[in-house]
Amino acid sequence: MKKIILLSLCLGWSLCILAQVTQADYRRIDTLSANAQRVYDNAVNPVWIGDSHYFWYLNHGREGDVFWLVNAETGKKEKAFQAEKLALALTKASGEKVNAMKLPFRKIDFRTDRSGFEFEFQGKKWFYHVRTNKLTEKGTVEKQERKWERYDRKAEKRVMSPDKKWEAFNRDNNIYVRDLSDNKEYALSMDGIKDFYYSSDINWSPDSKKLAVIKVRDMEERRIPLIESSPKSQKQPILQWRDYAKPGDVLPVYLPALFDVTSKRQISLETLPFENQFYLNLTGWREDSRAFTFEFNQRGHQRYIVAEVSAEDGHIRPLIDEQSPTFIYYGRNFRHDLNDGKEILWISERDGWRHLYRFDGETGKVINQVTKGEWVVREVEHVDEANQTILFTASGLHAGEDPYNLHYCRINFDGSGFVDLTPENAGHYVVFSKDRNYFTDVYSRPDMPYVSVVKRADGSRVAEIQKADIRDLLATGWQIPEVFCAKGRDGKTDIWGNIYRPSGFDAQKSYPVVEMIYAGPHDSHVDKYFRAYNHLTSRLCDLGFVVVTIDGMGTANRSKAFHDVCWKNLKDAGFPDRIAWIKAAAQKYPALDTSRVGIYGWSAGGQNAMAALLFHNDFYKAAVALCGCHDNRMDKIWWNEQWMGYPIDESYSACSNVDNAWRLKGKLLLINGELDDNVDPASTLQVVDALVKAGKNFEQLYLPNHTHSLGGNFEMRRIHDFFVRYLMHQDAPEWE
Repeated sequence: MKKIILLSLCLGWSLCILAQVTQADYRRIDTLSANAQRVYDNAVNPVWIGDSHYFWYLNHGREGDVFWLVNAETGKKEKAFQAEKLALALTKASGEKVNAMKLPFRKIDFRTDRSGFEFEFQGKKWFYHVRTNKLTEKGTVEKQERKWERYDRKAEKRVMSPDKKWEAFNRDNNIYVRDLSDNKEYALSMDGIKDFYYSSDINWSPDSKKLAVIKVRDMEERRIPLIESSPKSQKQPILQWRDYAKPGDVLPVYLPALFDVTSKRQISLETLPFENQFYLNLTGWREDSRAFTFEFNQRGHQRYIVAEVSAEDGHIRPLIDEQSPTFIYYGRNFRHDLNDGKEILWISERDGWRHLYRFDGETGKVINQVTKGEWVVREVEHVDEANQTILFTASGLHAGEDPYNLHYCRINFDGSGFVDLTPENAGHYVVFSKDRNYFTDVYSRPDMPYVSVVKRADGSRVAEIQKADIRDLLATGWQIPEVFCAKGRDGKTDIWGNIYRPSGFDAQKSYPVVEMIYAGPHDSHVDKYFRAYNHLTSRLCDLGFVVVTIDGMGTANRSKAFHDVCWKNLKDAGFPDRIAWIKAAAQKYPALDTSRVGIYGWSAGGQNAMAALLFHNDFYKAAVALCGCHDNRMDKIWWNEQWMGYPIDESYSACSNVDNAWRLKGKLLLINGELDDNVDPASTLQVVDALVKAGKNFEQLYLPNHTHSLGGNFEMRRIHDFFVRYLMHQDAPEWE
């Protein structure tokens, strides 16, 4: 009887499991990038022409790639030029056959009168006159070489005063001025020494009477070694070094200094309260020269001060003193001084949501909270002081809508007159004309193709320019992603993510689930716009996996409480929310098999992916961790102290994949590059050491000459093979 039952179970299972993955499947997924070309009339990327109300854009349509010209005032759309004529002229002039429906350039520079435009082809500049069909060669394209040089604060820099009478400069660790009328030099400081010097950060007051300077207490920054094992230039390995400060390291100290050029003296400043710093930087003089300002980020990121220094006596007074028991996300700070600092616009999360406030620049008191509600300001786009309005992006505005959808809004300084210029239920991308009287609004969702419209400044619609055509894409069996919402760990908070199903998805079959994770607290990370192809999800998905992406607690762009879950707790990574979400999705869609759940991620996502097998291995069965920062003490200082705090405490060890490697259960693949100068490769190697010592079985791929940019063909094939073996329980196809 037991045998009969077992046999029937096996037969039932065989009906619902997926077919054997073959080499043909691997070849097929390598062609999926062509899906992007199966979408016609996709998002408009406008280029406004000068200060006019015209813009052009390049569109991939059924007839080919066409340049269009749009009059924003009327919404009229026409071809920007006759491509056939230009193609013939360009063929004749260059000697190379040119296809009118796929011209060999993607950018044009229209004259304001739209009579013609400039473009580049074959390393040359060309001008095409639209009305006369005349093509003119304008010379060769100059190659732009980008040189990345570290800013040297000690290097001598000469700065002329606004009245052109003086020149200030740093030399031999001190500050000097030169009278341009008689060429005499005067030393304004004499106490600068090698490791405590006055820098080249020199700022003149508008009246040319005072100097604000940064004095630096220097220190030698940590350096990490990188071994280039397989250099192209020689047989033997090359040892490289990178400057790389890590959490807990001693940092340089930047202090403001004030000099009176008229009296040739330094005005003493009380800077002791600002020495415990992550950084301090000067932010300019008041227009009337009464004071200069600086911003101070205290070490540990729990206090941020905007301060003003009196030019008369050097008195320092805080204008804004932002404090938090967890962290202040300084990377999202915004400040705009109004009326020469009489008022200040500032972003704060003091009421639990990220909002705009208007401060009195003289008393430091809040005049009014400009925006308020259970939603967040994402970015300030423009401040119109003349009309006292602010243009900004926001999310979470509308009940029932994905709270990450980006909307463009306008509001008055006093908090009145709020308007959502882009109310459609989608994520929006807006580009304004130069005078801001018109704008393009391009919007979509993962489950809704792009719509492109032209609107007036008040948000009223002029015309729809185009709507994406995905008929050919759907004809391939491609599945539209699903935006899915479920309750998080507390049973109350909405958690949002996307479900990606394989082409030809059959709800009667059973599919393993793979989560692509990135839980970095600096942002939210789930796609909110339409995409026909994503190489990190599409290929894996079309091998027969259901791929999910989720923004759990601890990530940004929701409430402060939602974000604070990450504080000294990066190992959490929103996993209780992610697991609840996947279980809810599987309850609604039984084709999702929660007994076969894998996970993979890159960088911070690599840390997250391995953590899944350490702290949640009852749910996740297989993980791929690419170039993960597996111990936050080993990674770069600015990112890790932001979320884990300072000084270093036991929370760093509690969140460490290295210190918790003994907990490993499940199948793990570690991948990283030997020349990764973003995440120290030693972070992965220390995990390997801990796993070996703990007697844990795992796989590792260590890539010569690779940096932090992974996801190439070789490693992607290894990832696919890994999940086929351990989630589909099949042998991966032999490599061709």
